[in-house]
Amino acid sequence: MNHALNISAANPNAPRLDGSQPHLPPSLAGMTRAQLRDAAIEIGVDEKKAKMRAEQLWRWIYHQGATSFDEMTNISKDLRAKMADRFTLSRPKIVERLVSVDGTRKYLIELSPGVECETVFIPDVAKSGALCVSSQVGCTLNCTFCHTGTQALVRNLTAAEIAAQVMIARDDLQEWPTSNENRKITNIVFMGMGEPLYNLDHVSDAIDTISDGDGMAIGRRRTTVSTSGVVPKIKELGERTGTMLAISLHATNDDLRDELVPLNKKYPLAELMDAIRQYPGLGNSKRVTFEYVMLKGVNDSLAEARALVKLLKGVPAKINLIPFNPWPDSPYECSDWDQIEAFADVVNRAGYASPIRTPRGRDIFAACGQLRSESKKVRASELRKQRLAGEA
Repeated sequence: MNHALNISAANPNAPRLDGSQPHLPPSLAGMTRAQLRDAAIEIGVDEKKAKMRAEQLWRWIYHQGATSFDEMTNISKDLRAKMADRFTLSRPKIVERLVSVDGTRKYLIELSPGVECETVFIPDVAKSGALCVSSQVGCTLNCTFCHTGTQALVRNLTAAEIAAQVMIARDDLQEWPTSNENRKITNIVFMGMGEPLYNLDHVSDAIDTISDGDGMAIGRRRTTVSTSGVVPKIKELGERTGTMLAISLHATNDDLRDELVPLNKKYPLAELMDAIRQYPGLGNSKRVTFEYVMLKGVNDSLAEARALVKLLKGVPAKINLIPFNPWPDSPYECSDWDQIEAFADVVNRAGYASPIRTPRGRDIFAACGQLRSESKKVRASELRKQRLAGEA
């Protein structure tokens, strides 16, 4: 029985980009401060005043969540009219919104015609709410236990598209203006579609926008970026973003990890662990989270639990044990619950926190490893044909 509810967004006044409106002006929602300054200059604001105008726009867009220029009461009507002629405040279109029986919400978001990603809000995670955002449409890594890995990479998301995922969720949860009290979204996790470190420039810019104290104000220590192990970019991630680090691990030896996480063939465990130890600020107050999906008869033996403890020796760490979330035609099964608890007990006794992650949103395919859209990469020649056909 399917218990998921498909209901409309809670903020019906928020404008949405729609494939039937391909020529809408560019949106200011998602732009950086520098881009907002350039936008102000574009509509005739004096360069000496452009920084001040950009600050006003920033507060309205990212603190107040404005969806109409008419809301910007400290900006003259004439200037608002010029902005409305040249720009919008539109967010990408929500194609589908599903709500699980456990309160998890999944949004299928159309970024451009035929290009979609998924974003998931998970409520009540240790007295906080986490928003799982995507950094790419599709993925290149082909991890064998992950549904997203069955979808070929379509493209990277822009910083604006990443930030817009947070704005869309806050629209839906009615979390404007920004407040430090009774927040629903307190944490951001880059654990959605894609490998964030293969899109680090845009991920870094998006984190700058999301964490800014004059805007959405979701701090860097409340933001976790998960990587499957793009070794050359790990230290750079820490230097540029100051966020928490998560590693999609899933195996304790190279032979098995080569199978589960093919990226390991390029960056084996020894190199990965060396890079992790160099992560800026690493310590007891900034531990690395290691994600370990529990696959029955594959990586769940007590011998592997002991090997995991040995592998992580000397690294300030927390291990998230993730019961495998099934998806159509998957070759794996979830470990038995007794086995997961026995595995956790070995890790706990060694002094590592090893919470067993409660599966959330399984009924709407919103759980870890289940995200996937139907987007496909289209050749440029085919896009031209489609455009010409549409114009005809």
